[in-house]
Amino acid sequence: MEREVRVRFAPSPTGPLHIGGVRTALYNYLFARKMGGKMLLRIEDTDQNRFVPGAEDYIRQSLEWCGIVLDESPWNEGPHAPYRQSERKPMYMQYALQLVESGHAYYAFDTPEELDAMRARLTAAKVPNPQYNAITRAQMRNSLTLPEDEVKQLLDAGTAYVIRLKVPRKEEVRFNDMIRGWVVVHSSSIDDKVLMKSDGMPTYHLANIVDDHLMEITHVIRGEEWLPSAPLHVLLYRYFGWESTMPQFAHLPLLLKPDGTGKLSKRDGDRLGFPVFPLEWHGTDAETGEPTVSSGYRESGYLPDAFINFLAFLGWNPGSQQELFSMDELIQEFSIERVSKSPARFDQNKVRWYNEQYLRAKPDGELAGYLLESLQAQGQTDVSTEKAEQIAALVKERATFPADLAREAQLFFQRPGSYDEQVVSKKWNAQVAGALAAFAQQLPAATDTSPDAIKALLTQVVEGLGMKLGQVLQALRVAVTGAAAGPDLMAIMSILGVQETAERINVALEQLNSYTAA
Repeated sequence: MEREVRVRFAPSPTGPLHIGGVRTALYNYLFARKMGGKMLLRIEDTDQNRFVPGAEDYIRQSLEWCGIVLDESPWNEGPHAPYRQSERKPMYMQYALQLVESGHAYYAFDTPEELDAMRARLTAAKVPNPQYNAITRAQMRNSLTLPEDEVKQLLDAGTAYVIRLKVPRKEEVRFNDMIRGWVVVHSSSIDDKVLMKSDGMPTYHLANIVDDHLMEITHVIRGEEWLPSAPLHVLLYRYFGWESTMPQFAHLPLLLKPDGTGKLSKRDGDRLGFPVFPLEWHGTDAETGEPTVSSGYRESGYLPDAFINFLAFLGWNPGSQQELFSMDELIQEFSIERVSKSPARFDQNKVRWYNEQYLRAKPDGELAGYLLESLQAQGQTDVSTEKAEQIAALVKERATFPADLAREAQLFFQRPGSYDEQVVSKKWNAQVAGALAAFAQQLPAATDTSPDAIKALLTQVVEGLGMKLGQVLQALRVAVTGAAAGPDLMAIMSILGVQETAERINVALEQLNSYTAA
């Protein structure tokens, strides 16, 4: 009988969730849903020294904003609760002791000073990458080198110790990564990692293996930075006797900076001028202790659907030309086989493009809601929903973010304070001014104020004066909006209304009369 697919996202609450972490969560979610399985979230907080207040709630809010729905988590617990490793602390020791009893782990009583001395000796001997391993452990104070009675005395006396994994000296560790194929590592390159710390807390290596086994995780999809730890984890599964249910591994490609010079880090965002966090983060500067704020995609005006669509393509492609996918479509198309081994370069212009596409595809009624919210925040409270919808429909092609709608809409609420000088100098003359004056005189009496009717009236006036429409259009735009370019002019005048349009033209005629003699 096939096992139900179960995946996990296991962040540490050490600060804001980086977009690389969001991508990991997304790929886990897409894979689980595609396979009809479940996704859980586990908080890996074994390192209490790095715990940051508010980080856990930030993770929850970020995933909710992204539309990543968890089947099990600290906030909607399931059959494998608790989902915080700190709350699972009492059980880890029994598994570490199991490894000690089976000869696959040992007690190490070395003091920090003794560890420093060991590293100094190895460095002086020009040993590359000094570490506690199958060779150096023979010269250290541990249960492999000390007499059994002395080990018992140290334990009974409460002497501080850690439990280390006993890594074999000459052995190949192999596993098949779903993205990278077979990975083979010689055990001589693996050090005797600490499994239980002196404070009684497990390290990541022990806790994540035990939890993944107990929570019946079938696939571990995580970042490439964990690839060097995978052979160690394979050894742990073997030593516990869990190889038959060991999850399949898939290590995702790195996210690179836009210039490709290195991994996109938490520190790169504000320095490079774009967010690297899904939501705004309020923290404290580690050096100065001063409050800090890091920008987020949500607060910068990005839509969650656009953000998720963009992230999905950072390392994966559907094998087609389609670029816009809903979450349901991503689930349908996603496959681990189409995840690349190669690093993905972050492209801020691309995420802006996605946002434009998603924003412009929204119903005009929803865009009107964004517009009204921004206008009300600016004190513009007398705009009807109908008018807001008309304006939003007209200006949306010039918007990247919801806030852009209000900026583009200002021409409907503020008369021009200046006029494009280049257009005025080239297009404004007595003949054009006369045509605009005649048009402004007839406008208020118009009963049909649709864009087509206004254009018909303008054409009638201009041609009646022996002119062509092209002679007056740019001058008319400048008179009404002050700018040389913008949305459809006839639609602008229709929304402004014939009275307001006529008044704007007359004001422009008064202010630009110095050009009418030309």
